Amino acid sequence: MKRALVTGGGGAIGAAICRQLAADGLHVAVHANLHRESAEDLVREIRTAGGSAEAVCFDVCDPDATQSALNALLQDGPIQVLVNNAGIHDDAPLAGMTHAQWRHVIEVSLDGFFNVTQQLLLPMIRTRWGRIVSISSVTGVIGNRGQANYAAAKAGLHGASKSLALELASRGITVNVVAPGIIATPKVLTSFPPETIERLVPMKRAGEPQEVASLVAFLVSDRAAYISGQVISINGAMA
Repeated sequence: MKRALVTGGGGAIGAAICRQLAADGLHVAVHANLHRESAEDLVREIRTAGGSAEAVCFDVCDPDATQSALNALLQDGPIQVLVNNAGIHDDAPLAGMTHAQWRHVIEVSLDGFFNVTQQLLLPMIRTRWGRIVSISSVTGVIGNRGQANYAAAKAGLHGASKSLALELASRGITVNVVAPGIIATPKVLTSFPPETIERLVPMKRAGEPQEVASLVAFLVSDRAAYISGQVISINGAMA
């Protein structure tokens, strides 16, 4: 059984990805940091449905804590599927943005990508098979007012992933990015009234977390073995 790690697995999109990967027969490590109970609840749900899962908790911004947690995971074998889903936003116009707002958003997405991915690469390479998918955003593709930090963090994932895809192309490992638009998570639905979604999205609706999960599941499957180094948008034709 292949083993997967989904960072930020307790959120709406992360949880949908975890459920789908478990349904597809992978053992899923559901990562959380501040919300351990959400990860543990999801693990119980997956196990009740007949899947295989475990919870793992650490701060992706802390390299020592990340290394310790991943070393423990690797005791049971390599992680061959990695979904870098952990991310935050802390919005403000750049003229009024604090250094702390800038740094924290960058740290979670970009430092988190490095801290987690780098640690798992050599064990993955030894198997000659792997899938790495990072979750970005339409903001990283087209930008957005008040989100220069978030756009920079997500666009950074695009460049890092394209470079890593080149490094791993001969090793049977693909590296891709999924960039969702407006997705129907509880936080988004409180921020975007229906009339705003209808105005912004040509398809006139928010996407569903399961739609993102289905795309990720395809990218980590054998069917997507020739797709690498790509930023794939899922946004209802926003861009």
